[in-house]
Amino acid sequence: MIDKRIGKRIKECRERLGLTQEQFAEKVGLATNYISTVERGASFPRCEKLIAILNGLEVSADAIFCDVTDVSGPYKENIISEELASLPTEDRKRILDMVELMIKQAKSNK
Repeated sequence: MIDKRIGKRIKECRERLGLTQEQFAEKVGLATNYISTVERGASFPRCEKLIAILNGLEVSADAIFCDVTDVSGPYKENIISEELASLPTEDRKRILDMVELMIKQAKSNK
């Protein structure tokens, strides 16, 4: 089964670079139709093509697989930390208070 979240993440990264499917396909040496099928989650690239896509997106595999693997916690934590740092102080404090409460609850449930 192909996980559509991977294709969605590839599309998000491509769009973040400001590239159309055509431009990206040319950059990585693949067909536009192929990029489209990958982004829709209709197919999954083999290793060589996946590496070309990752290099073309200028991202690590973690950036693409972060929401489909169980061991990508540190990557997600880093992204959340960066997003949190960009918020106003009051919002950051409120979110941190909530996270601390959730951690205490999780520990007490063990």
